[in-house]
Amino acid sequence: MRFLGNIEARADAKGRVFLPAVFRKVLQASGGEVLVLRKDIFQDCLVLYPESVWNDQLDALRSRLNRYNAQHQKIFRQFVSEVEMVVLDGNGRFLIPRRYLQIAGINQDVKFIGMDDTIEIWAAERVAETQLSSEEFGQALESIMTQEAVPAVNQ
Repeated sequence: MRFLGNIEARADAKGRVFLPAVFRKVLQASGGEVLVLRKDIFQDCLVLYPESVWNDQLDALRSRLNRYNAQHQKIFRQFVSEVEMVVLDGNGRFLIPRRYLQIAGINQDVKFIGMDDTIEIWAAERVAETQLSSEEFGQALESIMTQEAVPAVNQ
């Protein structure tokens, strides 16, 4: 399951937004219908996880945490308690709860960004703030791609 590209959309007055058709097709092809919505850990945007991807992330996190460590329990509780289950309606729309609209600074214009196995939802005007210049991007990518490969950890 790969979500790629970026698509602009609009949220209505109630906070409903259409999941872009290109992303719906990827989701349907994988047999997924349920999504999990969460604020991103690092950025002021929202992240949509297909349920299977969310479950994999949850399993990976749980496997690194000790149930008998108070700090680990706080981390896990915060990670799982700040989510909303999302089901698309017959028109491909879903509701972004008001608190999430506020957290992400979304008024009307949103940008969906495919991030491989997840989809980010941004206030359209905030996306540019997070991007590198073309020169910075080229240098950063060159630096990363010329390093010796590091074995992948279950992500």
